[in-house]
Amino acid sequence: MPGIRGPSDYSREPPRHPCLQINAKEPFNAEPPRSALVSSYVTPVDLFYKRNHGPIPVVDDIERYCVDFCGLSETPKKLYMRDIRMLPKYNVTATLQCAGNRRTAMSKTRKVRGVGWDVSAIGNAVWGGAKLADVLELIGIPKLTSSTQSGGKHVEFVSIDKCKEENGGPYKASIPLSQATNPVADVLLAYEMNGEPLNRDHGYPLRVIVPGVIGARSVKWLDSINIIAEECQGFFMQKDYKMFPPSVDWDNINWSTRKPQMDFPVQSAICSLEDVQSIKPGKVTISGYAVSGGGRGIERVDVSIDGGKTWVEAFRSQKTGIPYIADHISSDKWAWVLFEVTVDIPHSTEIVAKAVDSAANVQPEKVQDIWNLRGILNTSWHQVHVRVGHSNM
Repeated sequence: MPGIRGPSDYSREPPRHPCLQINAKEPFNAEPPRSALVSSYVTPVDLFYKRNHGPIPVVDDIERYCVDFCGLSETPKKLYMRDIRMLPKYNVTATLQCAGNRRTAMSKTRKVRGVGWDVSAIGNAVWGGAKLADVLELIGIPKLTSSTQSGGKHVEFVSIDKCKEENGGPYKASIPLSQATNPVADVLLAYEMNGEPLNRDHGYPLRVIVPGVIGARSVKWLDSINIIAEECQGFFMQKDYKMFPPSVDWDNINWSTRKPQMDFPVQSAICSLEDVQSIKPGKVTISGYAVSGGGRGIERVDVSIDGGKTWVEAFRSQKTGIPYIADHISSDKWAWVLFEVTVDIPHSTEIVAKAVDSAANVQPEKVQDIWNLRGILNTSWHQVHVRVGHSNM
């Protein structure tokens, strides 16, 4: 691709914040301390988790950079950054979450494959760019289209990023054309993050943002966008990021029996405490995040200080000064909520959080019930153990 290239080694990696917990160095995968997530509704760029499959691409000439639009459309086209910037700009506040978030805890139940993550493979940002529905109109595909005249039903995003899982080929993923052409779905070709140009780790110069869907579909460093008849046949759509039952192992897995994972389920995590922490007896403020996929709001967050026997409801918030109401027009439908509750903890105990979304979906109690060999979508109750000083327990 003119103007941008995917390096073959890691000699030109960008600088990263020193507080990040590095889960894999090459390719670089890292997350912030969980306490950093609840310090602000919008996650600072340098504290946003880094999820990579290869060396970070390098832009040599932004003026020459363009995205090829091809496949089953009537008018194949090259679009440069100036073409995309001429379209109406939208800001969409959306949470991205790696499908492997909380994988480390799942692996403690039974070993899984994949990069280990605590609870911070997630972040909330304000993404700025053009709606994909507007961009597709430039190549002759009207809004609210589910199939082109040539039989195109999916939109495939291909990165300049090269990865070993694709045998050195590019990272790629797809979404249905009906979603891509629906302005209400807020799918963006984003060139900004939190009001600044994307940095290299997060997809500079251009990436797709697919709100409400696992982060694996929000492809970075776009090279081409293809209109295709069937969903993307790449590794990360067909042989990864699929949800299997606990009975499936690496000896009996049949990837073709499951659809690629798209929306993420309801999720919450406590961020103000570590998994095992010593505290003084008395009042303790418990805070964290809760989020659900598909644009579903968070109806409530329940917190227990006795291992799940009794519960109290936590206060939920998004933007300062605006009361949060699930699925209300005043709320950010694609974004997490932060929760907080102050409780009295007199002795050592287990603190638990679980969220309920606006469709009444609730987190499952036990990780064993949703264990899967790839360790994705660990949405079980989040538990932390506190040891209170001077306790007899």
